[in-house]
Amino acid sequence: MSPHKVDRAHLENLTDLPNIGKASAEDLRLLGVDRPAQLAGRDPFELYWQLCDLTGQRHDPCVIDVFMSVTSFMDGGPARPWWDFTDERKRRLAGDGLP
Repeated sequence: MSPHKVDRAHLENLTDLPNIGKASAEDLRLLGVDRPAQLAGRDPFELYWQLCDLTGQRHDPCVIDVFMSVTSFMDGGPARPWWDFTDERKRRLAGDGLP
């Protein structure tokens, strides 16, 4: 869902979260996340690597940005576009060989 349309009072489905559409919701379900509340306190980088392990492929690093956006939101942060997290992801992964 577009971050501008998110209603924190209405978070029943994964697609109610900012930046989460059908495909990202399926990725989260693969990780055992069925409800938005299950993302509170989760590490977005750990979620990303678990997804890569489960699917046997390295996903686009922008998936980390999406995971950062939803974990931040569920930890009380504002709804922000996923690309707001790109610079932070790149700084945190500097030297790890990922773009």
